[in-house]
Amino acid sequence: MTSIPDTLDRRHDRRSWLKRLADASEPYLYSAPALILIIAVMLVPLAIGISYAFRDIQLLNPFSGGFIGLEHFRDLSKDTAFYWALKNTLWWTGASVALQFVFGLILALLLDKPFYGRGLVQALVFLPWAVPSFLAGLNWSWLFNPVIGPIPHWLYAIGLMSQPSNILSDPNYAMWGPIVANVWWGIPFFAITLLAALQAIPRDLYEAASIDGAGWFERFRSITLPFLAPTIAITVLLRTVWVSNFADLIVVMTGGGPADRTQIVASYIFTQAFKRLDFGYASAIALVLLVLLLAYSMLIILLRQTLLNKD
Repeated sequence: MTSIPDTLDRRHDRRSWLKRLADASEPYLYSAPALILIIAVMLVPLAIGISYAFRDIQLLNPFSGGFIGLEHFRDLSKDTAFYWALKNTLWWTGASVALQFVFGLILALLLDKPFYGRGLVQALVFLPWAVPSFLAGLNWSWLFNPVIGPIPHWLYAIGLMSQPSNILSDPNYAMWGPIVANVWWGIPFFAITLLAALQAIPRDLYEAASIDGAGWFERFRSITLPFLAPTIAITVLLRTVWVSNFADLIVVMTGGGPADRTQIVASYIFTQAFKRLDFGYASAIALVLLVLLLAYSMLIILLRQTLLNKD
């Protein structure tokens, strides 16, 4: 027979084990609501969207919905419109991010200097970021319209156009309309983040460099840029991913036209899903874009880690 002390010891060991298990699982229980929300809002729709890429999902076809494997990707490999959209995406993303970064850095450097009314100027500079993208695209469409907008007349006055016309209807220049609108809309993102990084740089470094006779360019190259490098890397990475997925301005301003000259991959997905109602093919295109952006992100992160390890 088991003695009473042995029974008490086993109960004590069992309670101790349960207490250790409860203590170990306590942090996960606190984070469980957030994890459940992330899974429900992000991971589940992502998994469903990926599954659509391997199924025939057409809203106007009541007999669709079956599994078709890699059929969408075979069609995509022969789709010349997709390759044209991919080329346009590189041009759209590269030009938009580069111009946003340059003008955002210039604004951040100017706003970093104290002057009278700086708070008001900062509020005006950051105002475009608060404008809804749909409204921004609509306003810029009006500005490029020669009937009601001034931009074509300004370009004609300075000799850049032979006559006031809408560049959004010109296949050779149509992409510049959404790019200009995107640059105007996205400059505050770089200005805000870079200004915060600039204000974190110790001022003693600039004073010491000035005493040593370093000019403004040397101070910028040897002090400002190294301190801004981590912020620049993460902002360029994030903005590149966002702009690649950002089709609002193109859908509002040009709809991908004329002749698909402004069609990017994100707007091509919108066209396939909500105009042709082919959610299966649109999901296949979205999956390809996801893979490309993940590869780009991993490349940037590895490059940054390599540079940090080298330093």
